[in-house]
Amino acid sequence: MKNSSVPFFRVLLLMFFAAPAMAAPECVVLLHGLGRSHLSMTALQFALENEGYEVWNEGYASRSATVEQLAPVVGEAIEDCRARGAQRVHFVTHSMGGILVRAYFRDRRVPDAGRVVMIAPPNRGSAIVDANRERWWFRMATGPAGQQLGTGADSLPNTLPPLPLEVGVIAGRYDGKVSVSSTRLAEMKDHLIVDSAHTFLMNTPTVVGQVKAFLKTGAFARP
Repeated sequence: MKNSSVPFFRVLLLMFFAAPAMAAPECVVLLHGLGRSHLSMTALQFALENEGYEVWNEGYASRSATVEQLAPVVGEAIEDCRARGAQRVHFVTHSMGGILVRAYFRDRRVPDAGRVVMIAPPNRGSAIVDANRERWWFRMATGPAGQQLGTGADSLPNTLPPLPLEVGVIAGRYDGKVSVSSTRLAEMKDHLIVDSAHTFLMNTPTVVGQVKAFLKTGAFARP
C-alpha cells in the first residue's frame, strides 16, 4: 500500500506558498471619556476584534492631568499597534477621548494613521463645563482636563487645528452633556445623529455598526 501522506504533504506546501499574502493587519485605538475606564469600550473592542482588527483598549487617568499631559497616551497606543505589526492605525473615541486625539495630532503627522470615529465629542466644548466650572464638586469630579472643555473661544477644543485624519462624528440626539452642534468639526467627512444619550452611546448596536462601517469605507451607512 502506498504512503499517501507524502503527496498530501506536498500539496499542503504548494497551497501554503501559492496562497496570496495576507493583508497587513490594521489596528484600532480605543479611547474612553472623562471619568470612565477601558471597560466602557469593551463592547466596541469585541466587535472590532471580531472584524479582524487588532485593538488597543487601555485606560488612562483622565481626571489626573490636563489634556496636553494626557495626550501622549495616543502615541503609546500607536507604538503598541506598530509592535503588533499593524500597517495602519485607526481611532475610535468617546467624549473627551476625541479631544486627546486632536491634541496629540496638533503638531504631528503620522503616516500610518488612518480614520477616526468620534462618539459624542465636545469638539466645540460643553455648556455643562461653563455652568459648573467654579463649583468645587465639579472640579473634584472632572480634574484639570474637565476645566478645559468649555465652549469659550479660548477653550482648548476651540483652539485646536484641523485634524489631519479622515474624521467621522456620531452625536446623540438626547446626549444631555454635549450638544449636537458642539460635536461638529469643519474637516469631518461624515456626521451622524443617533437617538441615544451620552453615557452609553458607544455601546448601542447602532453605533457599533456605524463605527465598523466608517472604519471600512470612510462613511457611515445610510439606508
